[in-house]
Amino acid sequence: MPTQGPQKRLLGSLNSTSTATSHLGLATNQTGPWCLQVTIPDGLFLSLGLVSLVENVLVVIAITKNRNLHSPMYCFICCLALSDLMVSISIVLETTIILLLEAGALMTRAALVQQLDNVIDVLICGSMVSSLCFLGVIAIDRYISIFYALRYHSIVTLPRARRAIVGIWVASIFFSTLFITYYTHTAVLICLVTFFLAMLALMAILYVHMLTRACQHAQGIAQLHKTQGSTRQGFCRKGATTFTILLGTFFLCWGPFFLHLSLIVLCPQHPTCSCIFKNFNLFLILIIFSSIVDPLIYAFRSQELRMTLREKTETSELEL
Repeated sequence: MPTQGPQKRLLGSLNSTSTATSHLGLATNQTGPWCLQVTIPDGLFLSLGLVSLVENVLVVIAITKNRNLHSPMYCFICCLALSDLMVSISIVLETTIILLLEAGALMTRAALVQQLDNVIDVLICGSMVSSLCFLGVIAIDRYISIFYALRYHSIVTLPRARRAIVGIWVASIFFSTLFITYYTHTAVLICLVTFFLAMLALMAILYVHMLTRACQHAQGIAQLHKTQGSTRQGFCRKGATTFTILLGTFFLCWGPFFLHLSLIVLCPQHPTCSCIFKNFNLFLILIIFSSIVDPLIYAFRSQELRMTLREKTETSELEL
């Protein structure tokens, strides 16, 4: 925030348009008249952040209150919701500070604002890393439940799930602190991009393998019962649609941000890349959108979780 006034957004230290990234030799003004910059109002950040906040709080409450949901799978989903919740809180907090600074209602020293910005950067960077990790862990959990169904409960136990969760949170906080501290080093950006590509490859391989196995299973059932092939094709088509939504949402929401980081390394001086750098806020909006979509994909599709939320709502209405 302090390097560019109140308009500087979260993760500004990784934004090539900030003055802090001059160490990387970025040319932020070398763009042609054709460059299209999408302006994102602060109100949109605040609105989407609040929507994500409400959704993920509901997921955490439902899983926490219902003992039937205290399984490794739902623990991972709950942690994903907590990661998305951290993104929402960071966005709402940072946007509120920006609006207060713009309105002149908050007067503080630049050094204090810089420290606060660093804390928020670490918080949101850590939540991003943990979100990617838990998305990968959920894919692994589903893979084991399909290919090792009989041994699933002996492989994926609550103690192991808890250890994995603690390890992910500790690693996320540690590495996000390093990333924000040494953001001017190209190696940091390369590590972030490599991490994203590894998660994308992991999820793609696991989900495609699961889809292949599901189609083979459907074909076997069709041959056993001598049913028409249209049933199997419909099942495979539905599965392909589901996995396309999973991977497509992941790639579309997270891909532009990591493309931004890749271009900082690959073509910091090129006019086209400089034009892309100017749309950094748009890439952050897509990540916030991901935190809104994640509960719809991974949590609210569970009938038991929806029933828990419905019961909590009805109980609250009766108390009122």
